[in-house]
Amino acid sequence: MNVPKLSELSAAAVKSAVAKAPITDYPMLSEALAMDSRKAVQSLGMKLKRDYEKYQTALAKTQEMLEIERQLRQKGYHAICGLDEVGRGPLAGPVVCAAVIMPPESQLLYVDDSKKLSAKKREILAEQIREEALAWSIGIKSPETIDAINILQATKSAMGDAVEALTIVPDLLLIDALEIPSAIPVESVIHGDARCYSVAAASILAKVYRDELMCGYDDVYPEYGFARNMGYGTAEHIAALKAYGPTSIHRQSFIQNFR
Repeated sequence: MNVPKLSELSAAAVKSAVAKAPITDYPMLSEALAMDSRKAVQSLGMKLKRDYEKYQTALAKTQEMLEIERQLRQKGYHAICGLDEVGRGPLAGPVVCAAVIMPPESQLLYVDDSKKLSAKKREILAEQIREEALAWSIGIKSPETIDAINILQATKSAMGDAVEALTIVPDLLLIDALEIPSAIPVESVIHGDARCYSVAAASILAKVYRDELMCGYDDVYPEYGFARNMGYGTAEHIAALKAYGPTSIHRQSFIQNFR
C-alpha cells in the first residue's frame, strides 16, 4: 500500500487497501491514517492501533505459554506431550482426552485454555494445531464406562488411551493437575491449560472433538439441547431430562437427582 496516496483514496478504498496489509504494518499505517482529515479514516487508524496492541499481547502470551516447554527442553526432553480432558462434569456424553506433541518451533497465536476461546476460534486453532503437530490423538470413555469405574478413573483411562494412540512415543507427559500411572515421566502443571502451550493445545483439540460429538447427538435427541449445553446440567437440559427421561448417552451415576 502506498501511504502517501492515502489522501487520494475514498474512505472505502482506504479500508479495502488496509485490509490487505500485514499486521506488522499496522503501526505505520495507523499513524498515517490518524493524520487524515476524514473521521472515518481516523477511526480506521484507531482500530488498526487497537488490533496491533491485541496482536502484541497475543505474541507475549504465546511466549509466556511456551516457557514451561522451553525449560523442559533445556533439561533434555524433546517429545513433550500435552494432555488435557473435556467432559468430566456433564450429565451426558463421554469424557474426551487429547494428547498432542507440538514441534519446538510452533508458536501459534491465541492458543489458550479452550474455555477462554469462542467456538469459532477453537475450531480455527484446532485445525492449525492438527496441521502443525508432530503427533496428536484422542482418547474417549463412554457414559457406561464412567458409570462403571467413576469419572476420575475414566478420565485417567482416556488419557492413557490417548498416549497409547500417539504415533510418536513421548519422553514426557504434561498434565493439568492430574496424576496418571505411566511408565513415561509425568509433570503435573496446575492450571496447565492456561499456562502451558501443549496442554492448552490439547484442551482445544479435546473440546472441539467433544463438541462435535455432542452436536451429532443433538440431531438424535433434539429435546435435550445438546448442541447448546454439550451435556452439562443446564436448566433446559434438566427440564428435558425430567420430561423425557434419560437417553442412552446419559451418565446414570450423574442423574440420580434429576429423574
